[in-house]
Amino acid sequence: MADTSASTAAATTTTTTTATQETKPPEVKLSWGDEVDDVPEEPEVPSTSDDKTTSELKIDSLAIDENKKVNKFLDEPEDSNIKAVISGDTMYSSAKKFEDLNLSPELLKGLYVEMKFERPSKIQTISLPMILTPPYKNLIAQAHNGSGKTTCFVLGMLSRVDPKLSAPQALCICPTRELAIQNMEVLQKMGKYTGITSECAVPMDSTNYIPISKRAPVTAQVVIGTPGTINKWVTARKLGMSCMKILVFDEADHMLAESGFKDDSLRIMKTIVRCNADCQVLLFSATFDDAVRAFVSKIVKDLFVKDYNQMFVSKEELSLESVKQYKVNCPDELSKIMVIKDKIFELGQKLGQTIIFVRTRNSAGMLHKELVAYGYEVTTIQGALKQEDRDKIVKEFKDGLTQVLISTDLLARGFDQAQVNLVVNYDLPVKYDTPSEPDYEVYLHRIGRAGRFGRKGAVFNLLCTDRDIMLMGKIEKNFNIQIAEVPSWKSEADFEDALKKAGLL
Repeated sequence: MADTSASTAAATTTTTTTATQETKPPEVKLSWGDEVDDVPEEPEVPSTSDDKTTSELKIDSLAIDENKKVNKFLDEPEDSNIKAVISGDTMYSSAKKFEDLNLSPELLKGLYVEMKFERPSKIQTISLPMILTPPYKNLIAQAHNGSGKTTCFVLGMLSRVDPKLSAPQALCICPTRELAIQNMEVLQKMGKYTGITSECAVPMDSTNYIPISKRAPVTAQVVIGTPGTINKWVTARKLGMSCMKILVFDEADHMLAESGFKDDSLRIMKTIVRCNADCQVLLFSATFDDAVRAFVSKIVKDLFVKDYNQMFVSKEELSLESVKQYKVNCPDELSKIMVIKDKIFELGQKLGQTIIFVRTRNSAGMLHKELVAYGYEVTTIQGALKQEDRDKIVKEFKDGLTQVLISTDLLARGFDQAQVNLVVNYDLPVKYDTPSEPDYEVYLHRIGRAGRFGRKGAVFNLLCTDRDIMLMGKIEKNFNIQIAEVPSWKSEADFEDALKKAGLL
């Protein structure tokens, strides 16, 4: 990637990014995506305090080429039943148009000219007034994948920043570097005319390491990054919190779950409370199970000791109506591969892009090898790759240079690519500690990679064993849905009919 050391990197208007790299990750809780040949290894996202850093990460080089996008399927999503729970006496008016939000002319220009938005989505209509209306209450928000959550918190951050104050005022924390980079791309695009500066704090590969103690203090007004890197900057007193106005947790359920980044996230929250108790906190995710929701609510209430608003949709509605889900019974592992290459690839090659989700790194490597041997061009991403290789693979896929991406759950959350119309669950997601239980939140995030912003999409769940059938049944029961079955894994006509019903043919 970049060949410039952090000592020469300055925060420039909406483009500058800085990153830190950990050399020896400590042991944290494991997930299936960290498995190689069923032997646990250390995940790549760490948090230590004595790390060496840094080099410049050039977000511009990772930007999507809009001219290469095809098959947009711009269908307006149906309205969801969004429940807003308002605390206190503050009155909020729905924002039918962006002008209702008292935004600066520069931000409005970014929304219309750069983002090409016409009006707020349903979630934006409800949540943006709660975010942008004084006294700026905290918000716990859950909504569909692809419904416009990123715009909500990015617009919230840009709106709260004082461009004349050269100090960190908005902080967004994400579970993966891919999601942090993606959110930074949105911020830079939306904030193009504002003069607001930004930095991206993520782990990355570079030969130009310098001790973090030698880097200059962060002066960028918006910082987006991963929790381990953010904590290092805070611990080294390089990232100040005294001027922080707004703190965002993207994929907040994972950020505050026991199996996620709970300790790092709480440490950041407590630091902000000590420095600036009036900081607004926004927690966004497509999923919040009951236990995490209760914990998140308690943390926000106890730490920040003030009212907070909530916004949720029903569990049944979270199953994403714009995405047609199917189950395919396959007699063995080979037939799963045959379904992918002979049915899904052959019929879906003109429809857009495909993501295939697998459970482990070993499964990713095996499937990649098999499909390449059959002559298909596929790319594979998983946590064991170097950061620079992961960046390159994501960029090629977003630019449309590759059509098929095999991934562990590294990209299950938040990965936003409008041209993904097909998702294949080669392996169903299960909880790491209890493999007999589906991971419902990960399943929802996976299928949310198709059908972004209400576009048409299809998901094929490949079932091979009695255990797969049992897991699929639990998923159906949890979301109170009946997933249609493709009658025969051998029939091209059955798959063609499935894609027609999904609105893709």
